[in-house]
Amino acid sequence: MTAVLVALAMGLAVFGALAGIRTLRAGAPLPPDLVLALEMGSTRVTAGGSAVDRLGMRFAPTVLRLMGPKAVDRKRRRIDQAGNPDGLTLDRYAARRAVYGIFGVLMTLIFFSAGWPMLGLFALAFGLLAADATIWQGIRARKDVIERTLPDFLDVLAVVVSAGLGFRQALDRVSARYEGPWADEIRITLRQMDMGVPRRQAFDELRRRNDSEAVNQFVTALQQGEELGAPIADTLIQIADDMRRTDAQNARRRAAKAIPKATLATLVFMVPATMIIIVTGMILGSGTDLMGVLGD
Repeated sequence: MTAVLVALAMGLAVFGALAGIRTLRAGAPLPPDLVLALEMGSTRVTAGGSAVDRLGMRFAPTVLRLMGPKAVDRKRRRIDQAGNPDGLTLDRYAARRAVYGIFGVLMTLIFFSAGWPMLGLFALAFGLLAADATIWQGIRARKDVIERTLPDFLDVLAVVVSAGLGFRQALDRVSARYEGPWADEIRITLRQMDMGVPRRQAFDELRRRNDSEAVNQFVTALQQGEELGAPIADTLIQIADDMRRTDAQNARRRAAKAIPKATLATLVFMVPATMIIIVTGMILGSGTDLMGVLGD
């Protein structure tokens, strides 16, 4: 039975490799949405990622259909929150999920048939989670950059608004001087307003695209200040101060959590290692013949 499973898995792997090579050489037509995705990310995606996308292009519509509309909408939102890392789009995600899933299942069958269940579980986990790992990493990195940039951005924006420039023009002027994800988000919001999207809706979309408490705080305070008629410059300064205060509280909270972890690491690793070194030094210094003692 084991030999049959191994042979079946190897046969499927060879078939998949041949099919992939044939697809790459034949220049099979791509779905329109995946063509756009490949063009958008051609300057950002790696060669390996592009190859995986093309291998899984035939399965992308099937993966999206199996996910269902709600799951697709959630995944699209997560990709937006990650800032489309390495040119990632929903279609690229579906293609990679298909390729990684098939690879994970094949390797799982091989490892289980060979009597290596732990490696089989790792292969299965890779097939299930590899396509989402880039999204998780992108969301975390982008969130950290935005939360570091936002308070200084608001300070500069408050100064420009206080100088007499309108809020819309001030946003455009300040975002042009910044680089990074937050400046990109502001420019997207401005383009939406240029296309006729109401200001409140555009900032709600900004909040939806970013899984960040600082961005949520910024949009909420800005809309409340607009409703209450508060001066925009004072509102921006207050938001920046609140963000810095919140960031300091979070830093103290992280430091408090790190102390027990550092203590545990010291007790588990450093203390036993130190005791081993001390005891070994005492034994060697005493001139005790360990081989004779053990032999007796």
